[in-house]
Amino acid sequence: MKEGNLSKELWLHLQELPGQEVTMFRNNTGMGWQGSYRKVGSTVTLHSARPLYAGLCKGSSYLIGWTSIKITPDMVGETVAIFTAIEIKTATGKVSQEQNNFIDNVIEKGGIAGVVRSKKDCEDLINDFKESITGEYDE
Repeated sequence: MKEGNLSKELWLHLQELPGQEVTMFRNNTGMGWQGSYRKVGSTVTLHSARPLYAGLCKGSSYLIGWTSIKITPDMVGETVAIFTAIEIKTATGKVSQEQNNFIDNVIEKGGIAGVVRSKKDCEDLINDFKESITGEYDE
């Protein structure tokens, strides 16, 4: 399966995880150009060109969002949103050093982050985090 198709499938799957509230957004990253332009036929000439950077940062994950976690009663009983970053790769897809750095940084700061290659990976990433802070595991 191509990475684009896998990404769409896993993005939808994350939204439908039973017992979970996972909200994710596609995070496009890259650089384009902006400025005043003149178009003649199919040719565009850009004047006063300056770079326009899109996305969070180089290496930021494909999907960005949050996972809602209900805190246990002895922890006030509130629901909080945990920053979630998911990098989607095929079975043979390689993770760049920038992507690894971003994932490590999110985890270090208390968020949920990882590389997923299947629906099971999606479920495990969310459930393992939830279990680590609440002691509960959703099947």
